[in-house]
Amino acid sequence: MGIRPGSLTGIVQAGWLILACICQRASSLLELSLGKFRNVLLNQTNPVEAVIRNIASNVTVVIFQVHAQQSSVVISFDKNPSVNNSGTGVDKGLVSILRPQQSVCTWYLRSRDASQVLSTAISIPYMEKDPIPGGCNLEFDLEVDPNIYLDYTLVDIHIKFAPANLGYTRGANPPSCDSGTGQNSRWRLRYDVYQYFLPENDLSEMVLMSHIRKMSEVQSIKANGIKMLTLTTDDKTNVYFSSLPGQGVIYNVIVWDPLWNTSAAYVPVHTYACSFADLVDNCSSLSKLSTKVFFTALAVLGLFTCFFGHRFWKTDLFFMGFIFTAFFFFVFITRVTGLGYDVHLTLTAVAGIIGGLFLVASWWRSGSVLLCMFIIGLVLGFLFSSMVFFTPLGDYRVFRDDVVFWVTFSSVALMIPVLFIGCPRILNILASAMVGSYTVILAIACYVYTSLAYITLDLLRRVLNDYFSRAYTNVPFQTNDFIILSVWTMLALSGVTVQLRRERSEVPFPPHPYVTWKRERERRSTNVLDPSHHIPPLRERIHNKLLHIKEFFQKEQPAGERTPLLL
Repeated sequence: MGIRPGSLTGIVQAGWLILACICQRASSLLELSLGKFRNVLLNQTNPVEAVIRNIASNVTVVIFQVHAQQSSVVISFDKNPSVNNSGTGVDKGLVSILRPQQSVCTWYLRSRDASQVLSTAISIPYMEKDPIPGGCNLEFDLEVDPNIYLDYTLVDIHIKFAPANLGYTRGANPPSCDSGTGQNSRWRLRYDVYQYFLPENDLSEMVLMSHIRKMSEVQSIKANGIKMLTLTTDDKTNVYFSSLPGQGVIYNVIVWDPLWNTSAAYVPVHTYACSFADLVDNCSSLSKLSTKVFFTALAVLGLFTCFFGHRFWKTDLFFMGFIFTAFFFFVFITRVTGLGYDVHLTLTAVAGIIGGLFLVASWWRSGSVLLCMFIIGLVLGFLFSSMVFFTPLGDYRVFRDDVVFWVTFSSVALMIPVLFIGCPRILNILASAMVGSYTVILAIACYVYTSLAYITLDLLRRVLNDYFSRAYTNVPFQTNDFIILSVWTMLALSGVTVQLRRERSEVPFPPHPYVTWKRERERRSTNVLDPSHHIPPLRERIHNKLLHIKEFFQKEQPAGERTPLLL
């Protein structure tokens, strides 16, 4: 008999809980081995004592860390934690500086809330030449703080950490943090910041527990993580990344001593950039109903435009005018007002409809193909330029400067209508297929996470937020994204092929609508043989229609004679 995926997840989670309970003794004593993970079930009332014995004499520092998914845990050196000897959070660690002859280390763990918390713990040893993460802490409460502190918004993620210090032997005094800036001081240290993405659309606890192990030790971090940047001691120890709500991400920092070629890792930290506890807009349901309605309706129109945009020229103009106007109006109204998101989206839809109708009306009156194709080319150019900066090219340091970024972005966007100025029909077919099919991807992103939505979302974030330029915009690209990218590619290629085959024997564009209408009106007014010539004026037709309606409601007169018969 088959097992449903949801049941399988529950069974696995239950197995983890049972394993944690078995591994944890009844006396709340947790025996650890250096470099080995242990699962532990924590509660608020009974602290768990974690102990490591028989530590080798060449080990000078032990970093003990514990990780939970969403509920905070308290880790401390004493049973009664205080500000200076403990840490609280979902990813926390403590550094134990070993004394001469010391071979045992003890820490205490408990959950901050009343509920039971499944966590995983590990202790990692370092030698005398290894740098000490957080050894020169001047900002946080712990004297030596190996933790990475993370804050997030819907726009960006901010991580910061304390500078490291040089390693030293047991019993010696730690090197001074501010004694100089030469090669014999901590200023020679380098910091490599790593990023690791959890599997998409998977918020399960056991997935986090299994993957965070890959980001805890130096060699494992280098093998599995993505190196984003390197900081020197002259740089500030804080970094910004673009926020990916609903997508699990793990960050860690490796501090490297180039003189001894030794390294040490900070305590990894994870985030989903969302809340598990919120009843609305939590990690499991991020997209609002208004967003789903807006982009689903846009995708229906976009799918039609993808295959029939050039044939139904006015519909194509409305679609492109809608997108062009809606984008700039949303930016404007968000910048200058403090209205709610749903109100913003509703007003954006209304403005987009007006903009689409205005572009259609402009075409009807002026008949200018060049003007219309410039707007359509800009829409395609903006999408193409966003795709260029969606690649690793967008994280180059030179594009942190807003002037350089926007000049380059605009140049790439304007390049599209300029290159296709001699073949407007090809430009329109490409634009309708590419942009129309991408709206389908945006609609899919309202229901299933995909990184492809950030092609345009990151552009919108940069327009709306003055400080988004400092954020690294790397995103995961996993199986789900490859499938959706294949769908996008298939739709775009199919749309281009169908339209090229259908339109190859047709005129490039319809004739000037206003001139055609004017010529037809003059023909009807002079040609008495044309039946339309005898059509009454509009005012008379409306009057006759009203008379018919009036007669419909009048009482029917009885049949028969109404006058006396003549004698």
